[in-house]
Amino acid sequence: MSRETSRAIDTVQHCTTMDDVRAYIDALDDILVPLLVQRGGYMTQAARIKQDAAQVRDEGRIQAIVDRVRARAAAEGGPPDVIEAIYRSLMEAYIDYEHREFARLRAAAPGTAQKG
Repeated sequence: MSRETSRAIDTVQHCTTMDDVRAYIDALDDILVPLLVQRGGYMTQAARIKQDAAQVRDEGRIQAIVDRVRARAAAEGGPPDVIEAIYRSLMEAYIDYEHREFARLRAAAPGTAQKG
């Protein structure tokens, strides 16, 4: 199926009980959590690569991500405002994490943390 005919919203299963709803949500969480852990791994790499802590927050990149996920949400049949709110929260959490990683990497190996 092409992207135009297959949207995420169209794959939502009909549920008749809250147990059904919870089972589907748990199954999705089992997919989402490993992806979020993987995303965090890239934040650690960003913290290693960036030369200055001031580079951790990049407003232009934040807006580019927001624009991208809003468009993707709309294309998938979801609410762009909700997806934007989730992503803004996610990015803030990862920015905090990246700041911690930036400091940890430099404290752990002064003079070597910036190697690629």
